Amino acid sequence: MKKHLLPVLALVLAAPCLQAQSPRFGVALNLAFPTGEFRNKTYPANADITVPQQEGYDVGLGGQFTISFPLDPGIAMRLNFSGQSINGTNTAPPYEKINLQHTIFSVGGEFQFFLNGNAWRHRGTYLLLGPSADFERFDRSRYDDVDTNPEYTERKSRLGGTIGIGHSFGIEAARFNLEVAFHKTLSGNDMAKGEPPSSDFVKVSLGWVF
Repeated sequence: MKKHLLPVLALVLAAPCLQAQSPRFGVALNLAFPTGEFRNKTYPANADITVPQQEGYDVGLGGQFTISFPLDPGIAMRLNFSGQSINGTNTAPPYEKINLQHTIFSVGGEFQFFLNGNAWRHRGTYLLLGPSADFERFDRSRYDDVDTNPEYTERKSRLGGTIGIGHSFGIEAARFNLEVAFHKTLSGNDMAKGEPPSSDFVKVSLGWVF
């Protein structure tokens, strides 16, 4: 296992020690909006492809399951298990279009800072910040159905970071929860070494906290 993932997994493994703090469980549907070079990047012409290549990803869909452990009235530690899939294209006319698919499964450990001191009830507005272990897969294919006909697959395990803001509201038994967060790849993104670009995106989540 790569060394940069060890701190994230250590944070995850520490969570059972906090079970006495009445954890709050959450589920949500996510929309992912790629940013930066993950949204659109131009590759220069080379010996194999003699024209510039335009590569980018569209809006992705996914979900998450979270467990939030209150540490005091204003702070909670949250485990976040999330996954999503994003499709894209690589075009370089007159060459054939290449269809892309990026899938990611993340195990995150995030701190939540509740602005109104309601971590125990998971209510109100909060800020979130933390690292994640990201397990990614990049598929490429000339076929439309990349899922079943991938012609090239690359897998990467990388360190990610997330920062964002959320708000919980509604009845005590099952609160609605809305989050907007930015995810950035922090390692394994050196394109000079042939590594894929950062998987950077804005994630909008809507779900429930129980």
